[in-house]
Amino acid sequence: MKAMILAAGKGTRVRPLTYELPKPMIPILGKPVMAYLIEHLAKHQVNEVMVNVSYLHEKIQQYFGDGHRFGIAIGYSFEGDISNGKIVPSPVGSAGGMRKIQDFGEFFNDTTIVICGDAIIDLDITAAVAEHKKKGALVSLVAKEVPMDKVSEYGIVVTDDHGKIMSFQEKPSHSEARSNLASTGIYIFEPEALNLIPSGSTFDIGSDLFPLLVERNLPFYAINHRFNWIDIGKVSDYWDVMQQVMRGEVPSMNMPGKQIKPGIWVGLNVRVDWDNTKIEGPVYIGSGSRIDKGAEIVGPTWISDGCHVQRGGKVIRSVLFEYTRVGQDYSFNEMIVCGEYCVDKLGRMMHVDDDTCDLIWSDAREKVIYPMNYPQARI
Repeated sequence: MKAMILAAGKGTRVRPLTYELPKPMIPILGKPVMAYLIEHLAKHQVNEVMVNVSYLHEKIQQYFGDGHRFGIAIGYSFEGDISNGKIVPSPVGSAGGMRKIQDFGEFFNDTTIVICGDAIIDLDITAAVAEHKKKGALVSLVAKEVPMDKVSEYGIVVTDDHGKIMSFQEKPSHSEARSNLASTGIYIFEPEALNLIPSGSTFDIGSDLFPLLVERNLPFYAINHRFNWIDIGKVSDYWDVMQQVMRGEVPSMNMPGKQIKPGIWVGLNVRVDWDNTKIEGPVYIGSGSRIDKGAEIVGPTWISDGCHVQRGGKVIRSVLFEYTRVGQDYSFNEMIVCGEYCVDKLGRMMHVDDDTCDLIWSDAREKVIYPMNYPQARI
């Protein structure tokens, strides 16, 4: 089988995490979301993957390369241009991106799995493709039942008794929803479906291609299998996901590093005043990080590589991206700190230079000049 990973979007709903990272590169337990997808595809004998890229495309390509270290061949299709010496992203839509690849080299000559690059799944892809073929589908959409009070957050599909898709509802209210089957952004395509996508135009799978399939009464089915689907659509989703995986609620995702105490994992060469700090797991402290005397860390908390929590600092159920320094005696409670930005679990964002911000953080790579009365943490 072949696969297509959709990775050209800007990820505007997950800002500020995507100011310096494309959405598929957002880390979970220190590894990009898209890496989990690649590994899962490889387990199901998918050996060729095309990725459409645009915004900050070089970060995806530098990390994944040609895919040999994942045991899979990876290729890329860039969507954009260069203007005045600068790269200008210009996505052409999820379906348009597929047609661009097909027009270039006819890659999609076999059944193809299409997956959005911003979710973690454990779907039995082999079984899903088998059902797709059994039904004689031209296109299949993998759906998942969601609670009725959550339907307004998703694109909802309405099917007949055989699973054939009859219509869609885009984020309907609870009272208007005719189904609770949500589209997961996982699709199965036969090569002939690409002929429905116009060349050289912006065309979307969900809003353009799928209504066309329904209108023409083509074999378009929903596949409803039980599987875990972790979608990172908003900042609040990311915070929730990190809390879940650190509590061990996602069996396929294990904490990295070395467990040195119950619920406490560390990377290499950390510096912690264990006798004079309070650390309550689950907590991960990344390589080269430093936790000073009097600090308090309460889990689930993820502290990335090269961070520094100064004396009296508190990090409670939070995520610190690489090289974050928490200011002395400041408390970060249910926060994500990403470079110059800090965002709470609901998505409210602050910049390090905001006058109204009552928190202090900085880049841990900057040298700190300690006052004479600041005793160094003794380890």
